[in-house]
Amino acid sequence: MYRYAHKNVRPFSAVCQNNYGRQVIFTRKRQITKNNIIEELNKALVIHEQNAIEIEYLDRYYRGDQPILYRQKVNRPEINNKIAVNLAYELVERKTAEMCAEPIQYVLRGTDNHKSEEITQLNITMDSESKQECDIDIHRWRSICGTGYRFIGNDDGQGQLLDESDFSLSSENPMYTFVVYYSNGRPAFSCQIGEDENGADIYYVFTDNEWFDVRNDKIYASGINGNRAIPVIEYPNNARRLSDIEMTIAITDAINVLTSDRINGVEQFVSAWVKFVNCEIDIDTFRKMRQEGALVVKSNNGSDNKADVDVMTSELNQTEGQVVFTDLFERFLSIQGLANRQGNTGGDTGSAVELRNGHYDAGLRTAINEPILKKSERMALRLILNRLRINKGFTLMPSDVEIHINHNKLDNMLVKAEVFEILLRCGINYKRAVKTIDMFSDPEQVALESAKRMEMLFPEEQPTTATPNNNNNDKTADE
Repeated sequence: MYRYAHKNVRPFSAVCQNNYGRQVIFTRKRQITKNNIIEELNKALVIHEQNAIEIEYLDRYYRGDQPILYRQKVNRPEINNKIAVNLAYELVERKTAEMCAEPIQYVLRGTDNHKSEEITQLNITMDSESKQECDIDIHRWRSICGTGYRFIGNDDGQGQLLDESDFSLSSENPMYTFVVYYSNGRPAFSCQIGEDENGADIYYVFTDNEWFDVRNDKIYASGINGNRAIPVIEYPNNARRLSDIEMTIAITDAINVLTSDRINGVEQFVSAWVKFVNCEIDIDTFRKMRQEGALVVKSNNGSDNKADVDVMTSELNQTEGQVVFTDLFERFLSIQGLANRQGNTGGDTGSAVELRNGHYDAGLRTAINEPILKKSERMALRLILNRLRINKGFTLMPSDVEIHINHNKLDNMLVKAEVFEILLRCGINYKRAVKTIDMFSDPEQVALESAKRMEMLFPEEQPTTATPNNNNNDKTADE
């Protein structure tokens, strides 16, 4: 087994011992201080080590290292195809694209012009920090192993050339990062595991008020946490920290076995054995006759035991195999809430196709996942806004900001444009209308750029008194 160290030889159920989902780490302490941080860190590391083993397995599975690649055959071991149909990769990429194909935007609640400019600047700052790239990596980790982490760090003048912000955003590897919680669910402390130049472990720990550099069970350095919040934010995939991969990992393993055996069946049919009945032939003679394409054999005992030569063939029923494969694949799509690629059979409307092929269900699955994501985004937003208030004089509060997760903007564009026109004619504020129709990735920027024209076409204050011309028209009408 040592030759397969850190390889996915065993099924995942054996690695996690059927305890699916990553275990959430809790502390019973009411407050974490320098007096108890070493003890609590060591307790947390015991649980995190098991989580890390499972995370590594799922990450390798996503990259194609799956148990089928280590399968050994006893019967005809020379025919042993190992086909890994990497549905885990497709699953993770589709789940990630549903959330992050478009940048997550911050939208203002209300119509305050000053705050509208601030929120536009906030979106620009996030774009300059490549937040979308960071988001994509976090959501990949969420889908792969059930959780992801964002670290909001200091640039300290060491940022890139012409870096306009004083903070940095990064996605942390969950194998080397974790957060410990109090019993009420509030974060107690975070830990990031690194190495020194000699390969020894370093534990960087943050609480709300302090930071610690822990080495060899001792506090090597410590200081005040100026963020007044833990800068490591956890982004769980769901409350149980279940990864998308492990929900259907038994099905994907079965599909790998079925696909490999179907290829084996074809190869065994092509490489069938030759059967000799009541005759003897040496290997050299057989090889010569096989090259000539004909065999000449004699019976061992005259007409009593007639000689016969035949090819032993037993072809695998590919039709029945396809039925099993289709059933497994449909169950995979159903459990994961993914749409299939079935074509239009004729006569269907667009809405009917969405319902039949699972696009509607996929949208619902994405919708119920959004509040979990927004909760973590709001925790990160509080920390970022606090920095901007101190360093840039921002007045934005978290309650002023609506987190907008963008999806496909090309769907039903004509309908959205018609709804937009109706809303404006009904007297809805143009900023609210732009946000409602969900046509633009950055509705706040669109509203800001369109402000002058919109206010001219649809002024907020309508005239309340009649004009002279209106009076004359009324008088003429009366006459």
